[in-house]
Amino acid sequence: MRIVIDVIYLLVALAVTPMVLYRMVRYKRYRAGWSHRFGRIFRKDPALKKCIWLHAVSVGEVNAAKTIVKELEKKFSDFEIVITATTDTGFARATEVFGAKHKVFYFPLDFSWIMRRVFRNIQPVMCLLMELEVWPNFVQIAEKLRIPVIVVNGRISDKSFSRYKKIRPITKNIFQKVSLILAQTDEYAQRFREIGAPKKKVIVTGSLKYDTAQITNKVEGAKALGASLKIKRQRLWVAGATGNDEEKILLDVFRNLKQQEQFKNLRLAIIPRKPERFDEVAQLIKQAGFSLIRYSEVKEGKALTADDKKAVILGDTMGDLRKFYSLATVIFVGRSLVPMGGSDMAEAAALGKPTLFGPHTFNFKQTVKALLEDNGAIMVKDEQGLLDTMQKCLTEPDFAKTIAQNGQDVIRKNQGATAKTIEQITKFLNRT
Repeated sequence: MRIVIDVIYLLVALAVTPMVLYRMVRYKRYRAGWSHRFGRIFRKDPALKKCIWLHAVSVGEVNAAKTIVKELEKKFSDFEIVITATTDTGFARATEVFGAKHKVFYFPLDFSWIMRRVFRNIQPVMCLLMELEVWPNFVQIAEKLRIPVIVVNGRISDKSFSRYKKIRPITKNIFQKVSLILAQTDEYAQRFREIGAPKKKVIVTGSLKYDTAQITNKVEGAKALGASLKIKRQRLWVAGATGNDEEKILLDVFRNLKQQEQFKNLRLAIIPRKPERFDEVAQLIKQAGFSLIRYSEVKEGKALTADDKKAVILGDTMGDLRKFYSLATVIFVGRSLVPMGGSDMAEAAALGKPTLFGPHTFNFKQTVKALLEDNGAIMVKDEQGLLDTMQKCLTEPDFAKTIAQNGQDVIRKNQGATAKTIEQITKFLNRT
């Protein structure tokens, strides 16, 4: 079986190589971490400590892992934790969040010979996979070595579920080798069972996003960010984690708002989801007729002119989204006006801000349902709906305040997944 899988991987690699090379040149992606991807991953203390290997694909999964890692550090301080991520942004975020204490690497390619090398180097006693990413050779080698593999914060999107059902014989073989699946919701749990996971191995523990969404009205570094951009006396609309074709809609709405006298002091900050789109979005802002200030330049010490203090702000740095959110008068959570599945709205709601998002939120169905049921956020259908809702939030402060407070209450009410998850992990670690 391993040979068959390796051959398939090799054929796929040959097919995607031109695309990878193009993105390396065009977007400067996939340039780092190739030694890690080919198995050059090493621990700090392989002879002195037991090891937990935690894998998080990208930024969202890395953020979701924060409370788990924190509790593991407390409860199993004699264990070393090795963390891997797949994407460049995920690796950067993992390094920022965990790098001071733990080794962080790019996730290795799932060729059998690479995975065998990595397991030999790391020697984990447990593997934790955030949300879903389960690879055939990875789980086969773990099973052979009798290393438990646990899916944490498990979920299967509508799109992935449709694909997995078509290859159920393959997914069944893979998920039968997984030791435990800790699903976010009953719906996700049932999906795991339908694609082949044994019923007894699937447990609902809730979503970690509620636990990692820190309920607070202040974020460290936000005050300095606001001072550097001179927005203290202005209202700020923050559009975070935006996607393709969405910024044009946001800029059109902003233009309509600015044409009204009562919104003359409104500023807009756009923070694209993907760094490779920073330059593209900068051009879109200019083409829309607005002056532009890039936060990266301000962060490097650029002095603001009078025009800069009124300009649309492009958040073209990593790790500052939450600071922008904390300064916002109103937040729009992106990749939701276009069919991209949405972005994490729990983080915005937890900061006590009126939070808006579009109708395309299939990646966050449970969070959206919880927020909307208790009036903790607002879903807008289209550009006109966004304009109308923005006007209401800006002109009716009591309405906006109620939405914001309800949002924090929803986050608070749904917390607790970390404790349930650690309880299940502990049962396995106590056997080691």
